[in-house]
Amino acid sequence: MEKIVKYFPNLSDKQKEQFEALYNLYYDWNSKINVISRKDIEYLYLHHVLHSLGIAKMINFRDGTTVMDFGCGGGFPGVPLAILFPNVKFHLVDSIGKKVRVAREISEAIGLQNITFEHARGEEVKTKFNFVVSRAVMPLSDLMKICRKNVNKEQHNALPNGIICLKGGDLQAELQPFKNCVDTIDLSNYFEEEFFKGKKVVYVPVNG
Repeated sequence: MEKIVKYFPNLSDKQKEQFEALYNLYYDWNSKINVISRKDIEYLYLHHVLHSLGIAKMINFRDGTTVMDFGCGGGFPGVPLAILFPNVKFHLVDSIGKKVRVAREISEAIGLQNITFEHARGEEVKTKFNFVVSRAVMPLSDLMKICRKNVNKEQHNALPNGIICLKGGDLQAELQPFKNCVDTIDLSNYFEEEFFKGKKVVYVPVNG
């Protein structure tokens, strides 16, 4: 939790309380429905919460923005981002119902008002949003094929609408088809912990 406050020092008391509540909630739910590896739950704030918030280093979503979290699993990156951006609407989608349930229950427990959920495959979601975010669920080309239909034309932000995802490792081949439009940032430039070496935020604009 200290790491969250360290890198995001302007959190309100309510946001701090919401972030602080995540550990016990995820620990409890994870013992019933395994959404995070058992050994990784101890690193919840570093590996999951702070990693999710890395998207905020690429874009500061303006109030009224709409965002779909594709393949949200147990709620990452959508739940931490919904806490950080209380005036942005997040819609979390996953094909595995029990994971959606965990994300929904935790969101309700901490009183998030700006978040909705859908148990569905990405291909089935027809609603449009300003942005689609995702955390390493599939190669970028596959993600674009499924989710570009969900990006609308209505602009709210400094960055044009598009897809933003958290990635790691050697991305040269994966990003080659998008070399003329893709933008990336290294999270190690923002977060000093060893975990973030090689971790990136990748952004591709989508023409609606």
